[in-house]
Amino acid sequence: MSDGGGGGAWLSFDAIPPDSFAASIGQLCYRDASDGIVQVRMNPTGTMLNLGGSIHGGAVMTFIDMAIFAGAKIIGRTPGRYVTLDCATHFIARTMAGTPLDAFVRMVGQTRGGLVFLSGHCEQDGKTTSSFTGTLKRLKPRG
Repeated sequence: MSDGGGGGAWLSFDAIPPDSFAASIGQLCYRDASDGIVQVRMNPTGTMLNLGGSIHGGAVMTFIDMAIFAGAKIIGRTPGRYVTLDCATHFIARTMAGTPLDAFVRMVGQTRGGLVFLSGHCEQDGKTTSSFTGTLKRLKPRG
């Protein structure tokens, strides 16, 4: 499921406040890849390196958390405010700076009570670098 075409047009995340933690990941873009899968892309930089010279796992996990939200939004969760309830990441290979990192996200299901279950994997240069699962929970309106 690499960037070899077949996906829709790329859209960008425009509502990330520049002084937020989320902004440390840089500009993200996303598109409907096909068959209920959303592709989210980041461009890892040298500022994200760990002491071993690859992208820090915390940066990858932050990207995955943001990708899960993008996937859920595009795929069709119930409208509202959500928080991450859990997110499990399995690192498979190193992620390097200077090459786009893509997350492919699919919705596994959602409940009427406000839980959204997602899964996916990340690829760099067509090679799987991690897999993940996550659960979002809809917050009740304040009032």
